[in-house]
Amino acid sequence: MELLFRAATVHREHHDPNEVQVSSLVSIKTGGCPEDCGYCPQAARYHTDIEENALMSVEQVKTAAERAKGLGSSRLCMGAAWRNVRDDGEFEQVLELVRTVNGLDMEVCATLGMLTPNQAERLAAAGLYAYNHNLDSSEDYYKEVISTRGYEDRLETIGNARKAGLTVCSGGIIGMGESITDRLKMLLTLGSLRPVPESVPINALVAVPGTPLEDQQPVDIFEMVRMIAVTRIVLPTTTVRLSAGRTEMSPEGQALCFFAGAGSIFAGDKLLTTPNPEAFADMELFSALGLKATRAYAKGERPVPKEDPGPPGEKQRIKWSRPGHRIERNEAKRK
Repeated sequence: MELLFRAATVHREHHDPNEVQVSSLVSIKTGGCPEDCGYCPQAARYHTDIEENALMSVEQVKTAAERAKGLGSSRLCMGAAWRNVRDDGEFEQVLELVRTVNGLDMEVCATLGMLTPNQAERLAAAGLYAYNHNLDSSEDYYKEVISTRGYEDRLETIGNARKAGLTVCSGGIIGMGESITDRLKMLLTLGSLRPVPESVPINALVAVPGTPLEDQQPVDIFEMVRMIAVTRIVLPTTTVRLSAGRTEMSPEGQALCFFAGAGSIFAGDKLLTTPNPEAFADMELFSALGLKATRAYAKGERPVPKEDPGPPGEKQRIKWSRPGHRIERNEAKRK
């Protein structure tokens, strides 16, 4: 109770406690990812029921964005199941998607995997507002969940986004078997970034059948509340985003998260590929709690699209790391 009081006090010093940003997450390219993230149903190597789809068209994304805006969302985050961005036709299409959603006066966020400095600059020129690249966990425990990419690549990508003038959205997942110390170390890493991320999503693991973490027990609501509260105290000016796992939370549990400092939710029927509360249920909860949805760009200026600097003059060989160690539970679930 003391933690809740302290977190709520910090929250009120830096944020309007009666405002919560409503964001929507659209999977613009689903499935077929080559990574081995133990929590992810989009990894091609695991037996899950995820239906793959090619990159969505501009019209499809525009329709999804307009629907989300109509339901109260002020931010649209577009996610693609890629290891890293490639300088190809699909990236050109993503740039057009960014320009289109920016034109709807919505904050545009993207999560596309690892990102080079040039790619970050092109996204910024197209009008991207934020780039999401989660740390997932502490550097130590990260190696127990993922073997196909390095933690340092996560930090480098965040740095590339920051240098391009993008705001940063980076958080993690609890409930993967990590210790309390791992959770605190992740927050310590996020808090050591300069500047600190403008957004930190806190996800509760959704244990999807067919993934290596399918047998993990659901995160206790008080564990989630504690994580939200500690994040709020460690990162007082950051927007803490209550993300995956909300379908398992009661209205009362979510209310405690808002009280402890959560200032954003993701609305819509899915979070990329996992279930999410319906938008109308969220609006009913907002009404019951006296909350209102935050307007777009409440904490920053709308990016004005600029001339595209274009791809690098010479083809660059991207050297993202592949640690190469084996994770037994990941290998056991491999096709």
